[in-house]
Amino acid sequence: MTVIKNIAKDRVLQITAVIAVLSLFIARPRLADINFDTLWSILAMMTIIQVFEYLHILDYLAYRLTSHASNTRQLTSLFVTLALFAGMFLTNDVTVITLVPLYLNIAKKYQLPEILPVTLIGMAANFGSAFTPFGNTHNIFLMNHFHIPLLDFFKLSVPLLIASVILLIGFVAFVRKAPVPTVPVQDIRIMARPTIITCGVALVIFTGVMGWLPSWIGAVAAIVLALGFNPKILTEVDYAIVLTFGGFFVITSVLRQVPWISRVIAHLMASEHSVYLTSIISSQFISNVPSTVLIGKFTNMVAALFLGSNIGGLGSVVGSMCNLLVFKEYTDYGNHQPAKFFWGFTAFNFVGLIILGALGWVILEIVA
Repeated sequence: MTVIKNIAKDRVLQITAVIAVLSLFIARPRLADINFDTLWSILAMMTIIQVFEYLHILDYLAYRLTSHASNTRQLTSLFVTLALFAGMFLTNDVTVITLVPLYLNIAKKYQLPEILPVTLIGMAANFGSAFTPFGNTHNIFLMNHFHIPLLDFFKLSVPLLIASVILLIGFVAFVRKAPVPTVPVQDIRIMARPTIITCGVALVIFTGVMGWLPSWIGAVAAIVLALGFNPKILTEVDYAIVLTFGGFFVITSVLRQVPWISRVIAHLMASEHSVYLTSIISSQFISNVPSTVLIGKFTNMVAALFLGSNIGGLGSVVGSMCNLLVFKEYTDYGNHQPAKFFWGFTAFNFVGLIILGALGWVILEIVA
């Protein structure tokens, strides 16, 4: 029952389901337009992430690192660095759900700055997740839909990561330096053998994302592993995102069959730069995941779509699901008014979007 309740209360899934049902009155979706490899891969990633959560890997690293911070800027740098690397392997969503409450609890206790550090943790999680093929759900879709070779993927993600790190370093410099007491380390223990086994299963999932193994094998392996550790892990899996992606595929399949919509979108897909800008702008209104799925059905310009969808996660609070989670976590744990955080978060994100958007344009000129 808990699983069904969690699925039913997911707002994004609710909206997607309504639109998908309404779209059925326009045309019937084609089975060939539903990318089952992507759905299997997302299910596998959502399951293995919960296993890592169960093992407290990120909690352990966070408390170990923060115990060495001597001032607010250093503390922010440590959290941003951890968010960047955690986003690469544990996805941006899990990263912010773990690190934002942890930072805010420390900030509340010692009267530390909140708005810029929390914003940067969210940015870093987005940037880190963009670096790997499985760091976020739209990268998984791109890998499965376009069958991108691993080397080609990193030719796109490495320059973006370098530009993102430069942006983060510049922003961190604006965090004021103030002394903080030593943050005590909690007694969180890591179990070596389960962690090694989990990493092995994660590699199997990675081979599925890359198309080296059938993607369902990774999903089955992750589910079996979760059952072996603790069946309750499966009740925490985000099944809603899998169903939401299924809804995206249904909606885009229908839209492709509407002539005037196809003509409008096709017109926007005329060049690498128009795809890039369309992806960034549309992400600000419908989020970068559905934007990627929609545009991906109308273009083969992978570099532009990859850069646009990942950079488009900056900007508005709906630019990515990660942004919405950051705002939600702040409303639950923050010490200031949510409205104050919203405007500060939005301002820093749009500055970041302008800067990284310009750098992404240069990267596109080089790699396209």
